[in-house]
Amino acid sequence: MNYAGRMNSFVLKGENVFDAIHAYHQMNGITHLEFNYPEHIVGYDLEEIKKEMGDLKVNGFAVRWRDRKFLNGNFTNPNPDIRKEAIQYCKDAADTCRELGGSVLTVWLENDGFDYSFQMNYAKMWKRMIDAFREVADYAPDMKISIEYKPFEERNFALLDSAGMVMYMLDEIDRENVGCTLDFCHMLMKHDNPSYGLALAAEKKKLFGLHMNDGYGWQDSGLIFGSVSIPQAAEFIYYLKKYKYDGVVFFDTFPIREEAKLECQANIDAFEKIYNLIDTIGMDKFDEVVSRQDGISAQSLILEMIR
Repeated sequence: MNYAGRMNSFVLKGENVFDAIHAYHQMNGITHLEFNYPEHIVGYDLEEIKKEMGDLKVNGFAVRWRDRKFLNGNFTNPNPDIRKEAIQYCKDAADTCRELGGSVLTVWLENDGFDYSFQMNYAKMWKRMIDAFREVADYAPDMKISIEYKPFEERNFALLDSAGMVMYMLDEIDRENVGCTLDFCHMLMKHDNPSYGLALAAEKKKLFGLHMNDGYGWQDSGLIFGSVSIPQAAEFIYYLKKYKYDGVVFFDTFPIREEAKLECQANIDAFEKIYNLIDTIGMDKFDEVVSRQDGISAQSLILEMIR
């Protein structure tokens, strides 16, 4: 598998992007880098980043609108100039990502949502999002534009809040290069079963990215993958194997108290352990159990995995 870690695991602890890249070189399994745009790019020399990368590759960029001007919306901001600027962020990110050899632009619309009843015209805002995504997709047809949903945070209600809502949006956008990134913890927050959303996206060939982590479902915990939800984690990997996912597995976890390098390695080790365990038991056995649609058989399989 191809693996990438979270830059902010290091940056938010007082280190810089170069420190993070250096740490990734020392880990067992990291193959790719993921950057937030503009925070991990502006102020850095791209040639220096390329030099530091060595044999690591760039998978993609995640767009972040940290300026307070965007608090009332990114693609749905009532100010047309701010909406235009939000779209330009995506275009600039695509250009820079391409320059570093990346091919995926992940878009989480952190401020496109609402907090109160009567706060917005939902149908109008939906149309604004469609138009914005089409503009970005048409600007960078060689890039994968990948929508990441989150049910709440930063707003109480996100306009794109579930796997089903994102799949609906993808149909509306109707661009081949627009797909989705699934964040395991975000799916738990929504009480979506992660594998259900994965299967729907993979069937449509719209699974462009993964953010792997774990949590208890009531907030974006960003815990080590497989630390809480082992059955769901195993099922998720089973479906990744079933659909022959060959993209990057990005670990979007938050080592607030843990040492960043050790925490990232723990994610890789957990993913590899479950991945290899499925191989040991055999995909045919999993396929056969799934075909029964029987809870007892499913539970027996889970127990077999943890013996």
